[in-house]
Amino acid sequence: MTSGAPDLSRLSLNTATTKLLTLAEAVDGAARAGYGGVGLWRDRVQEVGADKAAKIVADAGLRVSSLCRGGFLTASDDAGIASALADNKAAIVEAATVGTSELVFVVGGLDANPGPGLPARSYSAEAERDAAKDLVATRQRVADRIADLAPFAAEHGVRIVLEPLHPIFAADRAVISTLGQALDLAAPHPADVVGVVVDTYHVWWDPALEGLIARAGAEGRLASYQVCDWILPLAADPLLSRGYMGDGYIDFPTITRWVAATGYAGDIEVEIFNQQIWDSEADSVIATVADRYTQLVAPHL
Repeated sequence: MTSGAPDLSRLSLNTATTKLLTLAEAVDGAARAGYGGVGLWRDRVQEVGADKAAKIVADAGLRVSSLCRGGFLTASDDAGIASALADNKAAIVEAATVGTSELVFVVGGLDANPGPGLPARSYSAEAERDAAKDLVATRQRVADRIADLAPFAAEHGVRIVLEPLHPIFAADRAVISTLGQALDLAAPHPADVVGVVVDTYHVWWDPALEGLIARAGAEGRLASYQVCDWILPLAADPLLSRGYMGDGYIDFPTITRWVAATGYAGDIEVEIFNQQIWDSEADSVIATVADRYTQLVAPHL
């Protein structure tokens, strides 16, 4: 870092922000911009293999802040449960191989949903339909699968990091909607085995957020801090309604101060899903992320 340049040593580029870049291209861009780390999505890791991915990051002088994603744990049939366990065990091994202890879990939606963003399934029987929409039972299956996976994660030095998603995604992506729910699911397990992530996009609206962040810190479960903004109008696919910090409605100074008050000293990942940003020139995106981080986040850490 040159004299007078902003300190980006805790800033991590999540590869979802530069979706069209290969892993090597994203790592190179982050390194040239002075970032300290990268957050990896499994699709980019699997394109080159976990061992090579680890080398690419290490050779650039960066660290891996997290791997995304594990999860989708809500299947109710034996085949679906077996498939989820196998995929998540593979993700745990990938996380250990690329050199991160933090594996972010998006826990999955209801059985009534055939896939993220899709209309509800039609069912032949009322009882079948009702079971597929049983939110309480679905959340219990998440708890059961976490219990199944926790010993395997511990053996590999990897923490299952539960990510609550905004309630708009409860049907199809995550039946955990609040940081409090995530902490309650984590509670039966050691803090270094099951933790939580604070993603501003998903939790900014929660009136209990300050206390929940403090609780996460006190319990030693705050594993990651991810930042991006909530922008309006929502895109046709709400998943793509994330923006640069400062372009929307989230109070980053306040939330960042709450996170800092816990003693959190880890990386700050920027994870943006936005088609216009994906279509923009990558170095410009990386520079804009760094500028907004410097203005809105870093002064409050």
